[in-house]
Amino acid sequence: MQEILAKTEEPNVPLREQEFFELILSDRHTEKGLRFCVTQFHIQWSDEDGQMIWDQEENELFWVLAEAKRRYAERRQALSERGFVYSDMEM
Repeated sequence: MQEILAKTEEPNVPLREQEFFELILSDRHTEKGLRFCVTQFHIQWSDEDGQMIWDQEENELFWVLAEAKRRYAERRQALSERGFVYSDMEM
């Protein structure tokens, strides 16, 4: 599952004036077996690079899918409380 969260769903707002977060729930095969990963990236415009930049990567690994889903929901809720309420999964 992959989701981009934004503070606005307005299509005409320039990218320079926006920031986003990407949340990902994925599985990873490791030496010790299958793990579930919750990843969060911060995304914003870089004038220096002339493009959107993904930074502040945060990863958490879980053995149990239900725990990873719970953590994903917690991260999503925390971002919602910061104003990131619009999701590309709901558009």
